[in-house]
Amino acid sequence: MKKLLTTLIIAGLCHSAAAAGIHTHDAWARATVEGMKMGGAFVVVHNEKNTADTLTGAASPVAERVEIHTHINDNGVMRMRQAKDGVALPPKASVALKPGGYHIMFMGLKKPLTAGDKFPVTLKFKHDKPQTVTFEVKNAPAPAEQHHHHGEAHQH
Repeated sequence: MKKLLTTLIIAGLCHSAAAAGIHTHDAWARATVEGMKMGGAFVVVHNEKNTADTLTGAASPVAERVEIHTHINDNGVMRMRQAKDGVALPPKASVALKPGGYHIMFMGLKKPLTAGDKFPVTLKFKHDKPQTVTFEVKNAPAPAEQHHHHGEAHQH
């Protein structure tokens, strides 16, 4: 009985260790129109590990280049800038990449992002292995729901 209990405990610990890592949910990209060469995407990243990590970058076949961006206040004007150090992912915490905050920018879109379409984005981390996440394209929220969306007083 003692041997069985020990085996079960070890199996449980191994399963817990394997389950710990970085997970995502609510991955979506804002729909674009013909001619737009840039687009934004958002996702919630949850770090279940006991150690910190960093979201360092991303890649996707829908764009020539993909960057992690943030908003900064430049003398009262909100501007988007590349987050060169990435996005810190504290242990046992979630970080939301959302409109008005950290977000994923697609530069050199190969075609418009159309509502209802889905496409892969590979997220890159400092310590964890890269993860490919499916993003769904959605129309922008109604104006009352928006906080500093692309195109309003933003400059790259």
